[in-house]
Amino acid sequence: MLLMPSIADTMPSHWATLSDDDLTAENVHKSLDYIKDDLWVAAACVDRVLDDPAVQRVLLDIALERTAAALRRSQATLAAGDDEDNTPERPDALASHFTNLPVDARLCAIRALILDRLDRLNTFVEICKVAPADADDAENTPDEWEDDPWADSAQADAPKTAEAPFTLSVFLTDSLLRSACLLASRQWFSALGIMFERHAAHLWPYRISILDSIPEHVQPLSYRDFLPALNTSTNLEKRTASSPWRTEPDWSETPDVRATLAASGLHLDIPLPILDPLLDRHDEPLSADQLSEWYKTRIRRVISSTGMIDVALAVVQHAAPQSVPGLDEMGEELSLLARLVYDAPQGDDEMDDDWTLDRWSTMDPIAVVRAYLAHSTPETLPKDIWRLVMPYLFVLESRAERAGNPDPTIRTRILYEYILSAPLDAAAAVFEASKPILPTAQRIIQNDEDMARLALACLYGSNSLGEWTTMNRIFECLPAWDITRDDDQEDAADTTIISLGAYVTPSTARPRCTASDLLIFFQPLPLSSLSRALDILDVHLESGEILSRWSVPAPLRWFLQSNSDVPEQRAWANRMARRAGGSEDKLNTLDDWEWLLEDMLKLTGKGDSGLRGAFGLLSQDEVLQIFLSGLLSTGNFSIAKAVIKSPKNKLSLSPEALEDICLSCSRELYDNASSGNYTFGDMKLAYECLDVPPPSDRLTREKEFIEATSRLSSFNVMSARGIPISPLEIRLTKDRLSLVSRVLSSNNDAYKHTEVILDLVDKLGLRNNIVAQVKTLAMLADTALQAEDFSRAYQTSERMVETVQGLRSSYPDIDTPEIQQASEVCWVACYQLGRQPEFDDVDKKLSLLGRALELCPPDKLHDVLVAWRRLENEDIEAREERLSSRHDGRTRKSKTPNTATSLRSRLQDFHMPSPPLLSTPDAAALASRTFRSVTANFPFSVTGRGRQSSLHEQESTRSGSRRREGDELANQATRVFSKGIGWLIGADAEDE
Repeated sequence: MLLMPSIADTMPSHWATLSDDDLTAENVHKSLDYIKDDLWVAAACVDRVLDDPAVQRVLLDIALERTAAALRRSQATLAAGDDEDNTPERPDALASHFTNLPVDARLCAIRALILDRLDRLNTFVEICKVAPADADDAENTPDEWEDDPWADSAQADAPKTAEAPFTLSVFLTDSLLRSACLLASRQWFSALGIMFERHAAHLWPYRISILDSIPEHVQPLSYRDFLPALNTSTNLEKRTASSPWRTEPDWSETPDVRATLAASGLHLDIPLPILDPLLDRHDEPLSADQLSEWYKTRIRRVISSTGMIDVALAVVQHAAPQSVPGLDEMGEELSLLARLVYDAPQGDDEMDDDWTLDRWSTMDPIAVVRAYLAHSTPETLPKDIWRLVMPYLFVLESRAERAGNPDPTIRTRILYEYILSAPLDAAAAVFEASKPILPTAQRIIQNDEDMARLALACLYGSNSLGEWTTMNRIFECLPAWDITRDDDQEDAADTTIISLGAYVTPSTARPRCTASDLLIFFQPLPLSSLSRALDILDVHLESGEILSRWSVPAPLRWFLQSNSDVPEQRAWANRMARRAGGSEDKLNTLDDWEWLLEDMLKLTGKGDSGLRGAFGLLSQDEVLQIFLSGLLSTGNFSIAKAVIKSPKNKLSLSPEALEDICLSCSRELYDNASSGNYTFGDMKLAYECLDVPPPSDRLTREKEFIEATSRLSSFNVMSARGIPISPLEIRLTKDRLSLVSRVLSSNNDAYKHTEVILDLVDKLGLRNNIVAQVKTLAMLADTALQAEDFSRAYQTSERMVETVQGLRSSYPDIDTPEIQQASEVCWVACYQLGRQPEFDDVDKKLSLLGRALELCPPDKLHDVLVAWRRLENEDIEAREERLSSRHDGRTRKSKTPNTATSLRSRLQDFHMPSPPLLSTPDAAALASRTFRSVTANFPFSVTGRGRQSSLHEQESTRSGSRRREGDELANQATRVFSKGIGWLIGADAEDE
């Protein structure tokens, strides 16, 4: 409140009841003109701050008029004192006046405030005149209402202006700095210019704070008049021109009056006009360095807050004509960065790239080049290099020169590094824009030798397996030199290529040879070596296309690595022959396979340049064999036969080689077969493959082996519990007879099919092997014995004896190992069946034991005779029992001893004393041990636990108890047979 308490108490009630909105010029005069108290009226006018400029001006004019008398009195008093003392104006006199007349002091203070408000009122009026159009209203107005026919034409033509960011009352009472910053933030630059023009004394010290209030996204062209500039004559900031409303201050506004009022000690409710906080105040002009630093700070703020590189660049471009130093390099950086942001091709996610000047400054040159060309297509790449990359490289070169470190290779070095790391299609575009037929100034790569080196490095450093068309495009762009090389130069070039093959081979130190590494290798090569390398590249490209055509592509560096590697070339040839027929586009016609053969032969030959192809280390015969193997592995046997019999005769192989290949392929198919049945699958292919060449004994034997394998599979022979035996296991079984024993042990009725089993043995590769036949018959007999099929066991034994006797009669020397082994197997088998207690036919048993006596070695005669003698005694006892049953008791008693005696007496001549080694009361046990020693030469393992048990029972059995034990022995035999003939293959009897 600006009024004295006494004045407030006497204020007219009608003035207090008038609201600010009700005040008009008329009622203001009516209310205040009749009041004689100047202080009260002036204070009342100052106390009212309105938003209506006209009414506010009336109030200020009345207040100014009421303070005029006090101003004159104060000036007169001071002037009178000065005249009396003949001294200048003295603050002491003025202070005495204000002390004696405090009303004048208050009126002088009010006058200074009123004058300031009048200036602000004038400024506000000017601001409203230059208010910009209402952008928000224009945006919210639909386009279709612009031509509204019912709208008032005058109203439609009148532009709508935006409302000021503050009201008059706020503008009159608030700080000028705050109002200026608000205008700057709202981009009312014309209004801001009026404020700077009319109130420069108050605003110029705070110009930096006002500029910082301008949003960073605003184009500097809009506020260029406010940006600081440099005076080159003083090397300081230029001052802004001003035109205040009053050129001379009022007496009440002089510093002496203000100081006197402040020192008078009077309590003033009226605040001094301008009391802005000391916020970033700069009363003096800025130096050149300060100006430069402010511009750099402004540029960084623009980029970091908005990312608008063009705005930041415009700031620099404005500062340049203003002579602000130290911005040239930043201008270069912003210009280059602007090219990246606005001129370079952008991807779908360009909004995700947050480009700042700090990020840009930390990027190395090659990263900048890659960023420029990140979204360029092969079609636009050459143009983008010229308009984006080349200017950047020129700037780098210029900077190096300005820094005193000139580097003439910086452009080519960075450009070459990009080409080496670019995709092949992008590199091809660069090479096409660098063809030697183009003018040098239009070529991206201007040096022919560099072009050749780059191409070699790019192609041999690529991992691509399918871009052969692109690679050929690159090759077609390369220069061709007509160079005549002597032998030494060619040898040197070939040595270089061999070294290159070792160079590109991965190692622990360098797992992968990059294109940049290869460029280092090619860099020192002379022109002759480069020309030779291009010739080799031509051959490798042709070979690569051929391999890719047949689904076995290889990276180009493989041709260098395999240049001297025969196994690698052979492996790739095998892959080509096999994968071509097994690919998705499987070859089904004779023409396709002949085309494949033609390409494979082409890879073994030499081209016009005398250089070898991808299979140059392989002979044609070897390639033919590889081709035929691949063809046979696909199962196209009809095509294979057609190729072999083709009139073109490209597959010229000897009968032996053809047979070897077919056998090898058949065995490969056999080994890969999951089932042994030769009516389907790989086993069927293995069988049919043997029909491709003309018949021969080897092929017949192999076919029989496949048939045997199929038969073994039909018997359900297992390699483990629940797992059928595989064909590969059958082939890898060294003892083929063990397979027969598995058949007999796993099939209850297999022993009944003697001819089938013998045929199986023949087809397993044991045809004409008498020993194997004898062993097979022995196993059949023993299996029949286990099944208690004594009749079949005897028949098989008789056949075995006949076979052995035929063998012994056909050889003059019966001491050969084969005859001895067959004889030994035979007599042991006869011996075992002949002493079997469950076998009731004594005559057949005696016959078998007689065969055993005939074939056994001398040291075993005693054991066989003991068994024969026991069997004969049992037979005699049985006969005695039968004879006694036919006669009376006495007759039987008189005849039986005589008969028995006569029989025993006849056998005394055959009695042989037991040798010391065999002197034991247990003849059956000795016989069992003899059988085990003999069957050590069987192709299968023999255990005698079951036999020993039977022999022991036989030893302890007499004729009267034999039938009593029959059931137990039958049960035991059944259990043994259900397990299989484990004694033949080494099974443990204790598993029972």
